[in-house]
Amino acid sequence: MPDVLDQSEVDALLAAVDSGAVKEETAAKVFSRNKRLADVEIRTYDFKRPERVSKDQMRALEALHEGFSRNFGAALSGYLRTIVEVSVANIEQLTFSEFIHALPNPTCFNLLAAKPLDGQMCLEISPLIIYPIIDRLLGGSSADLFIPQRPLTQIEWRLVKRLTDRALSNLSEAWSNITKIGFELTETESNPQLVQIVPPNEVVVVIGFEIKMGNRAGTMSLCIPYNVIEPVMSKLSQQNWFTYAKKSATDDHMKAIQKNLEGAPLLVKCLLGHTTIKVDELMNLAAGDILQLEKPSNAEMIVQVEGKNKFTGLVGQFKGKRAIRIKRAVQSTDRLS
Repeated sequence: MPDVLDQSEVDALLAAVDSGAVKEETAAKVFSRNKRLADVEIRTYDFKRPERVSKDQMRALEALHEGFSRNFGAALSGYLRTIVEVSVANIEQLTFSEFIHALPNPTCFNLLAAKPLDGQMCLEISPLIIYPIIDRLLGGSSADLFIPQRPLTQIEWRLVKRLTDRALSNLSEAWSNITKIGFELTETESNPQLVQIVPPNEVVVVIGFEIKMGNRAGTMSLCIPYNVIEPVMSKLSQQNWFTYAKKSATDDHMKAIQKNLEGAPLLVKCLLGHTTIKVDELMNLAAGDILQLEKPSNAEMIVQVEGKNKFTGLVGQFKGKRAIRIKRAVQSTDRLS
């Protein structure tokens, strides 16, 4: 008997259940003298699909990739110059054969290396969203775009690689909270049936994403074989997840932010003083007129950084140019007039 039923067999089975010819399976009960055991519900266990990833680890994976989806959506929005929303739609454990048979053909199928982990992962992007993105990159509006049922061309693959590079960069950043992983694109394929990275009955974790761009929407799936992430599964508990996140936020992220901010340009101004005049005097101002300020020439001047009062200093001359020597930081008791 084949493992997968066709549509006619599924319809016949549903019709038999509705008519009562086939009864729905009910959970068995344990018959025991012990009242506690008598109320225990027994459910069938499929040894072909063992759940090797615990619920806590699945929640940790979901939280990890929710951060990835937010960063990837922001990266796509900046690159495509339009609003792109990426969110986690579902996460589940499947066998590799079930994952492959659920994919369309042709599609955008990418094989990823996850160094230093052994093995490969899969990143699949639906044609329903990949063609509108390509159309956007080539200057189209993707309003009345027809989705072709054909493999991607070489030019289209090169355009898609710009998206996958951004996805892999954000994926590495998300996984850095657990362990350092360098994701790298190793191979692309249009027919997922031709790809066999693990045995068909091997358990994989599939994270499904939803990508929205304007009136277009599609899916993206990340397939992670269990044997690939097995060495780091002990770190995928909620306690370790928050511990690693806090460490990275205080060490590496702070240093990276500080390094980027050190090169940012700032506008510095020196306020020499101010005075009050009438509108009539303002209208009659001419070249050579002198405005007398309320501060003496040897008084401390206010130095502003991006419009904020930061320092006080003395006005002078340095190498033939006007200059100000910083004397001290501004205090709350200073008179800033």
